Amino acid sequence: MTSFDLETYTQGLTDFITASPCAAFTAHTLSEIYSSQGFKPVDPSQPWPQKPGRYFLRRKGALIAWIVPAGSPKGFRIIGSHTDSPAFKLKPTPDSLSPDGWGQLNVEVYGGMLPNSWLNRELGIAGVVYDRSGRCHLVRTGAIATIPQLAPHLDRESANKLELDRQQHLHPLWYVGSSQRRILEVIAEQAGLNGAGEISSHELYTFDTHEPQRLGTNREFLASARQDNLLSVYSATQALLSLAEKDFQGENILVSAAFDHEEVGSHTETGVAGPLLEQVLRRCALTENKPDAFERMLAESSCLSADVAHSVNPNYPEKHDPDTRPMMGAGPVLKLNASQRYATDAQGWHIWEDAARRCGVKTQCFVSNNAVTCGSTIAPMTATRLGITTIDVGVPILSMHSAREICALGDQVEIAKIMQSYLQK
Repeated sequence: MTSFDLETYTQGLTDFITASPCAAFTAHTLSEIYSSQGFKPVDPSQPWPQKPGRYFLRRKGALIAWIVPAGSPKGFRIIGSHTDSPAFKLKPTPDSLSPDGWGQLNVEVYGGMLPNSWLNRELGIAGVVYDRSGRCHLVRTGAIATIPQLAPHLDRESANKLELDRQQHLHPLWYVGSSQRRILEVIAEQAGLNGAGEISSHELYTFDTHEPQRLGTNREFLASARQDNLLSVYSATQALLSLAEKDFQGENILVSAAFDHEEVGSHTETGVAGPLLEQVLRRCALTENKPDAFERMLAESSCLSADVAHSVNPNYPEKHDPDTRPMMGAGPVLKLNASQRYATDAQGWHIWEDAARRCGVKTQCFVSNNAVTCGSTIAPMTATRLGITTIDVGVPILSMHSAREICALGDQVEIAKIMQSYLQK
């Protein structure tokens, strides 16, 4: 059952983050959540469901869930988010062995991470492997590796200026000793396979094994890995489920779309630049048996693009606009940018504020300091691909793109309420 009670919500959120060490696990966890709430999985190679109901489609590390009301829906109300986070991805040949009994994992940097934040942490490995018969296995190890930082005695400049070569200095280490084991042998055991030779291919990532931790005098903050963007995935899921618990009679098809590969540009089959969402929406519209049903429904549609926002870091006040200073704990954030790196326009701004007013939630705005270029999100690509009003929103956090990020739990509950209000309109 969905609950916006802070304690219940927080427990559900921390369980979700812990269960989702990488995008493939996030999609798997979502499929279990939706299945338990009566959503039916859809096979895109089969005829599309024709009846009102609750459905989801999972493809690799992405998942789209939707509710079709009775009658003839006018449009779509969509919440977009993403399942991936910065990490180290294992290379095809993932092992190097040092003469001292250490294995060095050969990795690539996935996404725009802060590499220094990954030092001195207990790392696990998670992802998927395909065996030689073509079966896919989800695998996850415990704490198995670490990237030890060089002592300052051996680099006197590191206390003031840390330089990390991404090829040389960011090898996670794991101890192999005299056994000379290979990491894929460990992965094969996790998959229940008879040795590394049974692995045909793999997509594996490191993850910080530390569990989420509450902090603050009133335990009002949460520190954890992968808040960008599991916070938004979870809040969108809770908002959709809160309406699925009722016999929904609204005028729109309600959609929560959690994409993969946002951190590396989204130009994949499961990224927002790919066709996945459009295919789902188009096939839903075809059930209306009208030649232009899809285009007519898009004209009545909108999307909340939910990704985390920058809270003011008081150690770096010069990086923020002096008059627009979103703070953790002061409410969810609307993101705006004159260059449209965020897609919010005046109409979208109104949609957001209207939803917030109707549920009694206070909001904030984020706009960049003119001398500091902001990032971007899935919103501009959503607006461009579908031609619908798209609004950039999120909860403010600190330490974005580090191995461990911080949010205010109250903001997380409040954005779920706005999302529910938005979907209900």
